[in-house]
Amino acid sequence: MGAKSIKLINFFKTKRGLVSYAEIRKAGYNKTNLKDLLNFGQVQKIDRALYKLTNGPALSNPDFAAVSIKAPRSVVCLISALAFHEATSEIPGAVDLAIERGDHANKIAYPPVRFYRFAPEAWRAGIEKHNIEGHTVKVYNLAKTVTDCFKFRNKIGINIAREALKVAVTEKRVSPKEVMRYAKICRISNVIKPILESLI
Repeated sequence: MGAKSIKLINFFKTKRGLVSYAEIRKAGYNKTNLKDLLNFGQVQKIDRALYKLTNGPALSNPDFAAVSIKAPRSVVCLISALAFHEATSEIPGAVDLAIERGDHANKIAYPPVRFYRFAPEAWRAGIEKHNIEGHTVKVYNLAKTVTDCFKFRNKIGINIAREALKVAVTEKRVSPKEVMRYAKICRISNVIKPILESLI
């Protein structure tokens, strides 16, 4: 294994062991350097144009890091976002991703994902950026996530949405005013308002 391959391993390490082919090219490496690492078993291909260091560090949230590479315009939403904010006991079976209506849903083999199409204004509102495993991951803030759960209550279940609202307001100190601001954007005020008033 040449010096360039060793440098590429170090590059993987700076990215917490998870790198896209585009990032490899941008850093000045080519297919031959990558092939060397694959042949030596130093790196594994986990999806189209997505590679993982075989003995890389244990990642606390590898799925979020992977989707930030594979679907950079998407935003982590609904149950996945609730889990990120520690506002649900549900364990997501896939990463819930919001994309703007009209956008193309990228085909992703790893990790399992569920795409939800949001109206433009609702898609843009309440995005937070978090550094996860060296990658910038977009996640909706908790107030916005709760309103989205009510918007998609027929798909995820009204009880999950109700519980999330209760946790957000009573435990996470999310203000009812902030919830209602996003409820208005998501056009769901009439559904959330009575439930919110029963909590106050």
